[in-house]
Amino acid sequence: MFTELDETLLFFAGLLIFLGIIELSYRLGRRLRKPADDSAKSHISTLQTALLGLLALLLGFTFAMSVTRFETRKNLVLEEANAIGNAYWRSQLIPAGHRPMVAGLLHEYTSASLDYHLADQDSPRFNAANATARRIERQIRTSVAAAAENPPSISTIMFIQAINEMAQINEKRRVALENHVPEPVYYLLFIVASGSMAYIAYSTGLHGRRRLISTGMFAALISLVLTFIVDIDQTGSGLIQVSQESMQRMQATLEQELKQ
Repeated sequence: MFTELDETLLFFAGLLIFLGIIELSYRLGRRLRKPADDSAKSHISTLQTALLGLLALLLGFTFAMSVTRFETRKNLVLEEANAIGNAYWRSQLIPAGHRPMVAGLLHEYTSASLDYHLADQDSPRFNAANATARRIERQIRTSVAAAAENPPSISTIMFIQAINEMAQINEKRRVALENHVPEPVYYLLFIVASGSMAYIAYSTGLHGRRRLISTGMFAALISLVLTFIVDIDQTGSGLIQVSQESMQRMQATLEQELKQ
């Protein structure tokens, strides 16, 4: 749910919900306010502090989860681009008649790998890119195996090893793209954030002072942090994206090699 929303919409939706909770909680606190009941005010302040500490812990935990996944995806893009380049240069060791076909297939494979990045929330496109990658891997193995000597030469074995490594890294990258922060974590974070807003506003109501600017700024900051966590956890959209420059450079290199 959260990852399917536009980041701007998510920020303003969260902010409006938080402001609504603040207003309702303030009015409830003001209605139930008893000027002489200091024990109730102290109790609410203690719960407010505890909830804010829990919120800080959950925010840090969730942010670390999303950043870890982001770094994994970024590193795997570089690893896969290097693996494709390694497979291409080792293809220069196989019989000359198969080299242009392999170069063309590797170029198509690179395009499919780039589609992974753009198809994060588009399941049909993601599955199509995955099917294309698997087809190319089978096609390369079949064509090279059919033309291989018996027993196969060292150069052929090295090329097949490079293709296997490329396929393994591609599978790791596909799994990493599917590995998001679990949605229940977002729900828990939102619930705790809402509870924190409610207790802050309820406390101000008990004291009879609204403090609209400070509570509004706090709501905006929490909504912004939540939006950034969701944005980092996504890969194909948003402000923070996994760089595809290494894969794009590999695609350009293969295009140049095909033109020669």
